[in-house]
Amino acid sequence: MRHIIIGASAIALAVACSPAEQPNSSANAQIDADGIVDYTFSDTFRQHLEVISSDEFEGRAPGTKGEELTIDYIAGKMQALGIQSFTNDRYTQAVPLVRIEPTSVTNMTLKHDGKTSSLNYRDEVTGWTNRVVDGVSIEDSEMVFVGYGIVAPEFGWNDYENLDVKGKTVVMFVNDPGYATQDPALFNGNAMTYYGRWTYKYEEAARQGATGAIIIHETGPAGYGWSVVAGGSPVRFTMKTDNNNMDRVELEGWMSADAASTLFQNADITLEQAHALALSKDFTPVPLNTTASMAIENEFAYIDTHNIVGYIEGSKYPEEHIIYMAHWDHLGVDEATGEIYNGAQDNANGTAAILSIAERFAAGPQPERTVVFAFVGAEERGLLGSAWYAENPLLPLEKAVAGINIDMLYAHGPTRDFVVVGWNNSDIQDYLAPYVEAQNRYMAPENNPEAGIFYRSDHFSMAKKGVPVLYGKGGVDHFLLGREYGQAQASDFLANRYHQVGDKFDPEWDLRGNSQDTWLFYRLGNELANSRAWPRWAEGNEFEALRLESKEQRK
Repeated sequence: MRHIIIGASAIALAVACSPAEQPNSSANAQIDADGIVDYTFSDTFRQHLEVISSDEFEGRAPGTKGEELTIDYIAGKMQALGIQSFTNDRYTQAVPLVRIEPTSVTNMTLKHDGKTSSLNYRDEVTGWTNRVVDGVSIEDSEMVFVGYGIVAPEFGWNDYENLDVKGKTVVMFVNDPGYATQDPALFNGNAMTYYGRWTYKYEEAARQGATGAIIIHETGPAGYGWSVVAGGSPVRFTMKTDNNNMDRVELEGWMSADAASTLFQNADITLEQAHALALSKDFTPVPLNTTASMAIENEFAYIDTHNIVGYIEGSKYPEEHIIYMAHWDHLGVDEATGEIYNGAQDNANGTAAILSIAERFAAGPQPERTVVFAFVGAEERGLLGSAWYAENPLLPLEKAVAGINIDMLYAHGPTRDFVVVGWNNSDIQDYLAPYVEAQNRYMAPENNPEAGIFYRSDHFSMAKKGVPVLYGKGGVDHFLLGREYGQAQASDFLANRYHQVGDKFDPEWDLRGNSQDTWLFYRLGNELANSRAWPRWAEGNEFEALRLESKEQRK
């Protein structure tokens, strides 16, 4: 395959123009033997991918030999390229974690009108604590239904208005009112907002001073079945904090829809009526005339993992910066079987992409703004490495121009569609559009926005700080074999390899699709690094206010 050749004048023009003015450079592209616009990006991409996802790296779990090998590999490559480090010769930023293992979890005891009943742990309710303590016990905590548990001023929505929940356990629906109504004028309609994510709901309950927070599980609005929330290992990871997470609610958890139906009977309403009440503009929280008790005992251990971060300093505006981000970690080794979770597509290929992009930037010329290459850890433990970076940035985030996250690129060949996760959340996709067009491709929204994928990868940690971010990848419209083939390949990966031992490097992979996408990520970052552009969140987006606040801080 041949490399793309774009004239210097075309590159200069692309840098100088706004998104609407950028030229279509497809005339400069070379075509491979299959008639595909060939943007083979880096001769070393395949090498990086094969090495990082090899058995030697033992699935790259935090705090293991696999992590040490990953650090050595990435640091060695960045040193060879002359990329600078913020910290040390290993380019590491320590991320202190706590591993919390519940050793005992009781059923949830309910009291109503002098009668006692219980919800069975894992069958009807699940619960845990993110407080780093030996155990928690809530006793006879008054339960109150708070609709969707949302406070969203930009949408004129406050489920907690005039309500004191101190000492109480709040019960709420998953997702948000837009999904429930499919009304595009309400929140984001079918597309989940941040307010629909379960993580937000626990955070908001803590801000309100609640003792416990229980989300009602329904498969449609959650996007996954009950086994996802109640099955599997109960072990959790959290960031180590000075206050041991004592600002979190004591009890976080889920209950099944059937359990919620029984609970609502104590307030003389049905589950369907509760849905209707939650969608009312004048919603008032509903006391459930029930108290809850539940106890959890923990064992915990402290583990250090690491982000690996390098940078190329900007020649004119060194504090202004673009952040490339990919998680290096995966699931490690199955202790029972010894099988290795190599994580080739998730996310050795994202790591390989950023190393390839770093190679291209290191070749020069020096960008006007700083370009940061952040390989973050513990993504598979809950986006913890990126969350730590967002709380402890190595450059001030008010000077972060934009973020580009690369996570789980498919390896089934070149595609015509480039899927933007979080369609129209910001205008950063407008800066990308001319380069997608130059590849004879088109941009498309994700096909399941109700699942909230935008809030489930590392860029979300940056968004929560107001930084506009792009999260995208090649889709399923295969250049040669069509949409049906591409969809079958993606579905097969999700069913048979995603988070399974089958996610291994295959030497027969057609990596032209990964090359296509890596070229796009480089071109977008290069443009933003050599312009005065500041991408913006869409008007009314839940992160817009944070960006406007950071704009004031930049002055």
